[in-house]
Amino acid sequence: QVQLVESGGGLVQPGGSLRLSCTASGSIFAISTMGWARQAPGKQRELVATITSGVSTTYANSVKGRFTISRDNPKNTVYLQMNSLKPEDTAVYSCFLSRLGDESWGQGTQVTVSS
Repeated sequence: QVQLVESGGGLVQPGGSLRLSCTASGSIFAISTMGWARQAPGKQRELVATITSGVSTTYANSVKGRFTISRDNPKNTVYLQMNSLKPEDTAVYSCFLSRLGDESWGQGTQVTVSS
């Protein structure tokens, strides 16, 4: 069972930046698709960004041009750089690992955008 641990959340003012990190256990990180999703109170979970083992990326329309997903395979870590943050970005952000139809999820980290 892969374990994922997120870090980097917190409180930031509108227009600010945060970088989330997610480190995975095990040996399949480099051959897996990684991603980030978020869930705000009272809303459905939203897929934010994904990055394949071949480093192809996808983004939700709501974050395109502001968020960047990247990965460091030797460190088993995926990052989400979030710039120009808006109050509507407030949510619990969780990372996931996907490989051959199986998914593992982290516990999540809170991001709050407020003045």
